[in-house]
Amino acid sequence: MWIKKGKIFEASGQHGWMHSHAQVPTVWQKDPGTLRIFFATRPEPGLSMTTFIDVSANDPREVLYVHDRPILELGKAGTFDEHGIMPSCVVEVDKRLFLYYSGWSRGTTTDAPYRNFTGLAVSDDGMTFTRVSEDPILKATAAEPYSATSPFMLHEQGQWRSWYCSGTSWREFHGKMEHQYDLKIASSQDGIEWHQPGTTALRCADDSEALTRPTVIRANGRWHMWFCYRGSSDFRNGKDSYRIGYAHSDDLEQWTRDDAQAGIDVSDKGWDALMIAYPYVIRQDEKLLMFYNGNGFGAEGMGYAEYPLETR
Repeated sequence: MWIKKGKIFEASGQHGWMHSHAQVPTVWQKDPGTLRIFFATRPEPGLSMTTFIDVSANDPREVLYVHDRPILELGKAGTFDEHGIMPSCVVEVDKRLFLYYSGWSRGTTTDAPYRNFTGLAVSDDGMTFTRVSEDPILKATAAEPYSATSPFMLHEQGQWRSWYCSGTSWREFHGKMEHQYDLKIASSQDGIEWHQPGTTALRCADDSEALTRPTVIRANGRWHMWFCYRGSSDFRNGKDSYRIGYAHSDDLEQWTRDDAQAGIDVSDKGWDALMIAYPYVIRQDEKLLMFYNGNGFGAEGMGYAEYPLETR
């Protein structure tokens, strides 16, 4: 079971622009003593920008530094990321950082209130980032016309794999259009150009479920995936709100979903009592650390939990 350690950070007007949300924590192990957590915050409603904090690797509740500005400006008018940039995965490649992010733009019709796809920005110093393109690197295809976002990228033995959230439909619930999505796979030779075959890694349990924000890690001889899932009827801190799910694999190809083994759920009270979402798992010494959001999709902050590993 995961051992919850508490809240790390909550946006409350820091630097005069972080007015709400510390959403989708995305962690880079900067050095042996420091973790850099990229996250999305909102300078105003309906607008997301990415910045970061540095925390102690020994106790991530100890905040060492709060960055004073967004790491990337919003995209130009008409681009896929003109209204929002939200981090999803960070990979260190030859001393450069590849930061994969979810970019979104507001829809032009009431039927689809937004569109979101995946962008890539790179950095030589971990603070200043540059887009590789104004186009998304995970994009709309004939098999995936709605969205391709919130990816986890695994770079191992020269090969790249991705698991990401892909829209399956928009449906109306209580007079509001809501998005459904499952988890697809993609592959790449360089981490920049991606092949999206439209193959599903994990399917929704029913046509009202949504799966997103996978994180994959190998531990104790097996591949593990944590992700979050919700319903569509009452998911804004309600009965269908996000919970963390789990799947395992021996080969990274076939995944077995078993949410009962996720090992973590909402608390009885407090900042993560109504929702638990957007997990990101890293290995730190002889334990796994899971960073996640609580109520309100991160409106009440981010926290973390520990999972001690077997040692022999």
